[in-house]
Amino acid sequence: MDAFYAAVEQRDHPEWRGKPVVVGAPPEERGVVAAASYEARKFHIRSAMPMSQALRLCPEAIRVSPNFAAYKAASDVIHAIFREETPRVEPVSLDEAYLDVSEPAPDFPAAEVIGRRIKANIKRRTQLNASVGIGPNKFLAKIASDYDKPDGFFVIRPEDVLDFLAPLPVRVIPGVGPKTERRLHLLGIETIGLLRAQTLKALQDAVGQKHGAQLYELARGIDESPVVSHWIRKSLSQEQTFAQDLWDRNRMRAILQDLSREVAEGLAQERLAGRTVGIKVRFHDFRIATRALTLDHPTRDEAEIRSAALYLLDRLDMQHRRVRLLGVRVSGFDSPRPKGKQSTPRDRQMTFW
Repeated sequence: MDAFYAAVEQRDHPEWRGKPVVVGAPPEERGVVAAASYEARKFHIRSAMPMSQALRLCPEAIRVSPNFAAYKAASDVIHAIFREETPRVEPVSLDEAYLDVSEPAPDFPAAEVIGRRIKANIKRRTQLNASVGIGPNKFLAKIASDYDKPDGFFVIRPEDVLDFLAPLPVRVIPGVGPKTERRLHLLGIETIGLLRAQTLKALQDAVGQKHGAQLYELARGIDESPVVSHWIRKSLSQEQTFAQDLWDRNRMRAILQDLSREVAEGLAQERLAGRTVGIKVRFHDFRIATRALTLDHPTRDEAEIRSAALYLLDRLDMQHRRVRLLGVRVSGFDSPRPKGKQSTPRDRQMTFW
């Protein structure tokens, strides 16, 4: 979907159409931009930007707090439209999904008919614009969906893959963030065509074994990952960002207790229990620390989650550091304890959240 949250707001508030709209919490609450309309993007406003910065770039922007009930309602209609065409749907978010239409569509012309029907039905039933991309695999379909935004429709046929990819910048490849892009640029690799000219060993030496092998294949338009229609939750978390940085450790402990209760309630609602309890701490300088504790049994018990979260907080070096965000997470729903594993908990640095 195109600028989904902002588009829903403009649909529901006709007086905002054609004007710069940014969705997110107010700057005094340290909000960030969750979505920006295309009118706002002309002022270089982007998602995840601090709201205070966005409003400096465009003082006349209309800032609106998120209305997730409205976004979820629109998303439900959109995903229902997907499933009218195929059961093989992999949701990515409220406003994005991969569809495998290889069974109802024997060839690319038939796939185009389905894509245009989906696009038209979304417009008719939600009054929102979708950008559709069609390709031989998920990687190429994703690039196609972004290529002709907004309100786009683009097809990458198998015979056109190599020529189409060659001039594109390497940053369009999923997994190529600023750090990898800089590393490739230092090697003189700025386009996918130049990336394709590298040997597998050269790429693995540059960015590591696994990532190098992935880039080697994607540069050739190869992506064997399937559309996975059955999504399994891997974690459940709650976070809170503070209007004023926290110094008081007792206040932090109280907030972690509240977050632990919310996580426990969510686990109970979804009938889940996890072995790993983690916390996330974002400091005043935006640095993030995460810690996790693996238990010898799955839990959804509030007291156990709270105890683990407070234990992890006490293990962090907080001296002279202000805190702007705290979070609690439970994961490990499908990872039973291996035989012979010691029952004593362990804590470790986590590299994900």
